[in-house]
Amino acid sequence: QAVKKGDVIAEVSGDLGKIMGGERLALNLLQRLSGISTRTRAFVDETKGFHAKILDTRKTTPGLRFLEKYAVTIGGGQNHRFGLFDGILIKDNHIKAAGGITKALELLNKSAPHFLAVQVEVETLEELREALQFGVPAILLDNMPTEMMAEAVKITGGRAKLEASGNMTVDRVREVAATGVDYISAGSLTHSVKALDISLKVS
Repeated sequence: QAVKKGDVIAEVSGDLGKIMGGERLALNLLQRLSGISTRTRAFVDETKGFHAKILDTRKTTPGLRFLEKYAVTIGGGQNHRFGLFDGILIKDNHIKAAGGITKALELLNKSAPHFLAVQVEVETLEELREALQFGVPAILLDNMPTEMMAEAVKITGGRAKLEASGNMTVDRVREVAATGVDYISAGSLTHSVKALDISLKVS
């Protein structure tokens, strides 16, 4: 629910001493989570008219991941994986360690649980083509220029879901959505959000 300055967002009653004792903790949490929802909504609003969905990342505050990811959904975004247990993302370090995308995927096919979703991170169109040859269902376009993203969408032709990521800002997200990617992920939704100004007043 959208609110404006001066709105009352909640009323509490009970033992005044206990309420004031927990005031700071409650406000800190509410301010941060509201900031995440607000920032997410700003990203989502920029994608209107396009089919791209806004995703969060695992760049969350220790101990607060579930709450922060919930705040993203309240802002209209969607959750990426919660941890290493619910999806496989082959990143640049994995690719380098394995000796290339092909070798990384061959190793994965031998050892990974068959029921886990697999996504491969690519930085060039050559890497994209290599990943597509394996029939990977999802590909992350890492730090690609907007023009290259648009070309990646054409090359993929719907054969895989494409996620754009890397230094994503509100000012840039609409341009990225216009390329035709399916998802846009932004670590800034949770790792560097501005807390909202919320206070408790006794009446």
